Amino acid sequence: MTRAIRRIYVEDEVAGHPRTAAILGRFPNAEVVRCGRYGEVFNPRAQDFRLQKRRPALILARKHRGQVLETPPGYGIGGERNYYFSHMLNCIYDCRYCFLQGMLRSANYVLFVNYEDFQRQIDETVERVGESWFFSGYDCDSLAFEPITGFVESFLPFFAERPQAWLELRTKSVQAAALREREPLANCVVAFSFTPEAMHEQFEWGVPSVRRRIEVVADLQRRGWKIGLRFDPLLYRESYRSDYADLFAAVFDALDPARLHSISLGVFRLPKSYFERVYRLYPEEPLFAGPQAESGGMISLPHEMESELLGYCREQLGRWIPEEISHLCSVPEAETR
Repeated sequence: MTRAIRRIYVEDEVAGHPRTAAILGRFPNAEVVRCGRYGEVFNPRAQDFRLQKRRPALILARKHRGQVLETPPGYGIGGERNYYFSHMLNCIYDCRYCFLQGMLRSANYVLFVNYEDFQRQIDETVERVGESWFFSGYDCDSLAFEPITGFVESFLPFFAERPQAWLELRTKSVQAAALREREPLANCVVAFSFTPEAMHEQFEWGVPSVRRRIEVVADLQRRGWKIGLRFDPLLYRESYRSDYADLFAAVFDALDPARLHSISLGVFRLPKSYFERVYRLYPEEPLFAGPQAESGGMISLPHEMESELLGYCREQLGRWIPEEISHLCSVPEAETR
């Protein structure tokens, strides 16, 4: 991972931040370039997302405002007050269905090093409204860059002292050392995302195998961590019934369904403008060439196919889990960012 980063941009404002120094120390051979604001590097037009994805730079910056934001109605896993926060923009993985390719102009990684400001806003939120859920892993993967960011290492002790603040870590990663090295938190859910093996191989470039992720999530469950499963996005192809039946069987053969915290499902969907940008990046991608329908400015499967896919998966999951821990993501995913 460290060899892949050859250039690091550093905002002037965070040049003296202790976290900046620690991260730069992990990349002794990287070229370091100073900048005024990260947007100077990240936001210009005419960038080639696909080309940058091959060799992304790292940008160390400060998040000035909006560290904690409300999720739209309909998003959550049972809590009444739901918020999200993103310590990072972009993901080290390259999933073809990822909304970030349509939303962001750059494939470079932005890491906001001022964790203390995120934590202050979380405290202010809980003080104002009481018990709340805080979701990480929207604009990045919560665990995948952990050896560099120390995000989990910093935030787990913080949440451990705040029982009214619930944390969801959402990931496709197997970077679980920071979790294994401490006692499980009663107010933390580690949520792993899965697609069937064949779809993983076709669409999830760089993501650890389904088998390896199942091994890690089973180990964390044995250690006492609350586990969530995220089957999102659900993807359609002619063999989807056997694909998802095999996936669910593999997952629930390894896990104790009675000890799962939550499961959520959501179909593939993108805002039309995002979809058009992603299609321009990958016009040859079969995922975008199949049946699509537009509704309310969103591109997704035609309603009949979507209902068929969702209904089948919910029916199959009902063989293992009680309905009360299953949640349907009824909000377009990109709207939660």
